[in-house]
Amino acid sequence: MDDLKAQVSALFWCELAGQAMRSALQARVMAGAGLEGDRYCTGRGAYSDTQPPKIRHISFITQDGIDTANEWQEAAGLPGFSMAQTRRNVLLRGLSAQALNALVGRRFWVGAIECYGIELATPCPRPSALSGLAGFQDAFEGRGGLRAQVLSTGWLRVGDALNAMTDDNAAPAA
Repeated sequence: MDDLKAQVSALFWCELAGQAMRSALQARVMAGAGLEGDRYCTGRGAYSDTQPPKIRHISFITQDGIDTANEWQEAAGLPGFSMAQTRRNVLLRGLSAQALNALVGRRFWVGAIECYGIELATPCPRPSALSGLAGFQDAFEGRGGLRAQVLSTGWLRVGDALNAMTDDNAAPAA
């Protein structure tokens, strides 16, 4: 898969479970951990103690997925969700939710950061509970984003491009 023509359009993180997400223009990303200072990088996320443990280094969502979910919300007579309210770290523009979903089990680069798509970020009730807005689980089904393992350390910036690797898509060593 060549350049997907997607770019990072926003970055979000928070220090502790339940805090409002903060936006940033850039973030240091640590191999094997995630966005420096983010709740999942430091083990202080709401699902950090999930058993069996899950890799939650970094999460991605597409503008397409948010737009489609918010159309669903509007049709149901409910208010839409902002990017920050989705509780994902990286917003991508220029990529469909389905194309992002296809990165499960694949290595990819976002800017200078190498990642491996672990699993879809299945919508949970937490964004609705924290925002006070109903409907997150239903609206974001199939478009809730992607959780990934971070394989390299470096800086991630708004404007960085997403590229899927074409050669070595093998799962990284545990």
